[in-house]
Amino acid sequence: MLKRIVLLLVAFPVAAFLVTLAVANRHSARLVLDPFRPEAPVISVDLPFYAYIFGALLIGVIAGGVSVWMSQGHWRHTARARTQEARRWHAEADRLARERDAEVGRVKQLALVGR
Repeated sequence: MLKRIVLLLVAFPVAAFLVTLAVANRHSARLVLDPFRPEAPVISVDLPFYAYIFGALLIGVIAGGVSVWMSQGHWRHTARARTQEARRWHAEADRLARERDAEVGRVKQLALVGR
């Protein structure tokens, strides 16, 4: 419940801000991708200015996510190695428990036969 309240308290103001930003920057702007002839560009894009702002925001979020993912690769590798080690130790413990139970069963069998 608290998560939902916090989400609403954060999401609505952010959404209102983004809508306001889009409405205030809805005029068309040209992005020229030809550095040699900017007055008569071969490649250019005409979009509303807010599209450029949102595009830059999206590229920043993606670049940040990739950067964090790459920087945490060491920890993921360590977690995989420790998981494999834990599975190995668990399998060893299961094997030893089965051997112990088999030995206890043999001792009980011998005790019953020896009576």
